[in-house]
Amino acid sequence: MHLYIHIPFCKQACHYCDFHFSTSLQQKTALVNALCREIERQNDYLPTRHLETVYFGGGTPSLLSEGELDQIFETIHRQYTLAPGAEITLEANPDDLVGSPADRLHPLRFLRKYVNRLSIGIQSFHEPNLRLMNRAHSATEAEQCVRLAQEAGFENLTIDLIYGVPAETHAIWQADLTKAVALQVPHISAYCLTIEPGTVFGNWQKKGRLQAADDDFAAEQFTSLVQTLRANGYAQYEISNFARPGWEARHNSSYWKQRPYLGIGPSAHSFDGKNRQYNIAHNTHYIRAIENGELPATVEELSRADRVNDYLLTGLRTHWGCDLRELTALAGTDFEVLRHAELQQLYQLGWLSNKNRVLLLTEAGKLFADRVAADLFILEN
Repeated sequence: MHLYIHIPFCKQACHYCDFHFSTSLQQKTALVNALCREIERQNDYLPTRHLETVYFGGGTPSLLSEGELDQIFETIHRQYTLAPGAEITLEANPDDLVGSPADRLHPLRFLRKYVNRLSIGIQSFHEPNLRLMNRAHSATEAEQCVRLAQEAGFENLTIDLIYGVPAETHAIWQADLTKAVALQVPHISAYCLTIEPGTVFGNWQKKGRLQAADDDFAAEQFTSLVQTLRANGYAQYEISNFARPGWEARHNSSYWKQRPYLGIGPSAHSFDGKNRQYNIAHNTHYIRAIENGELPATVEELSRADRVNDYLLTGLRTHWGCDLRELTALAGTDFEVLRHAELQQLYQLGWLSNKNRVLLLTEAGKLFADRVAADLFILEN
């Protein structure tokens, strides 16, 4: 089973981000208390109390103090058992990982007591890109924090990169990839920048101050990403995720494989195998509800169509693909018969393959993953 904990605080707002977070830390203590109470309240949500992974996402979990992490882990250990070698991941920003000149490793040493995997939000090693995105760290800190993490004993490291940045060139993106490979991190996640309404970038685009990279340019950068990382020993096991052998993210893989997980905190999602649950995306309302003994969540009962479509949307993005036998079981009818015309069209376009009754995106199809999944979606009866 898998546990996700959302830490909804950031030092500053990145210009592209539409996740739930606050730049005010005034409620951090109350929020941590509420998280712990929700963990206790939801201890019977999962089929078992045996955790294989724990993931701290955000927001910026590296803003948590040693005492706050102590409190959260004490609560987890009272309610659950952790599997031997459980993967425990914490998302971190580079500027939080670099200590004072007197002790550069201090933040990493205390994190090492709690977690065995760091997910570092680098985004770019190019200073102008970082400034455009309003990242809190510098290009120097981006590289430095990875080396310090390795020195502190973190072997299981992943970094995030963003491509398709306005005004970026192919040379800048290639330099980012070269730097990432040179740092010898075993896992890299790379995402195409999406300009969302309500973000700073979204507002700039609306006012004509910013123009998104065109699709062809982003596709070229994606192709460069795949080719460069593959040539350096990384397998693309999910469209945006690349790992050297044995270093795939176990927690995120559980999502793509439709495994049950519990999400704790404001805006966190949960899945028990049949239904989804969504916590309210508002810190004050979340804290108040938990303090009043309420669970501020909406439960969505998934229909057959929902479960088929979720499996298509996530499974097709991975190198495991979607098993036609599983699709048939979820749909309650022969999926190949149900979507015969659509499957044949996707085969002919060269976007989808059928290998031993497992649907897999082709290299060309990876550029159209969401469209392929949507073409195969089934509708409610």
